[in-house]
Amino acid sequence: MKWKTLLFTGFPGCGKSTLIERIIGKIDRPACGFFTREIREGGRRAGFSITTLDGRSGILAHEGLHSLHRVGRYGVCIEDIERVVVPSMTPEAEQEIVVVDEIGKMECKSGLFRSTLSALLDSENPVIGSIALRGDSFIEGIKRRNDVLVVKVTERNRDELLALYSDFFTRRQCPEARGE
Repeated sequence: MKWKTLLFTGFPGCGKSTLIERIIGKIDRPACGFFTREIREGGRRAGFSITTLDGRSGILAHEGLHSLHRVGRYGVCIEDIERVVVPSMTPEAEQEIVVVDEIGKMECKSGLFRSTLSALLDSENPVIGSIALRGDSFIEGIKRRNDVLVVKVTERNRDELLALYSDFFTRRQCPEARGE
């Protein structure tokens, strides 16, 4: 089986984003896309920021953000998703790798994010990213695609996964390490 998209899943804090960054660092190909990061205030998580590979940034969600769109205690900033994230997911070249960290409840509050992601997954561009462990029918549908390999990350296997998948986009045939 040849996969075009490699998505990591797992519990928060298991190392998905770090693993993606390390894999991207080993690839000698152009890449675009975004990463999400925790915003910590007073030693605790207060929200999430967005940073694109070309250096733009924004707020994904924050507990102090007043928004009609909420996930748990966080208000979701649809404007920054659509102003910062969505443009970062548009590659300039056909074989440019697109980083999507992450496909989760907050990002999926934006209809534009969903439609852009769907078009990206249907394109020829390779994608590496993270996806929520559990999600709505849209998220679960992405996991079931034939061209998507979903790999579960744990603290125990994340270093092994770097070795297994660091050449995913050159060899495209990797072992199915879907479990722990």
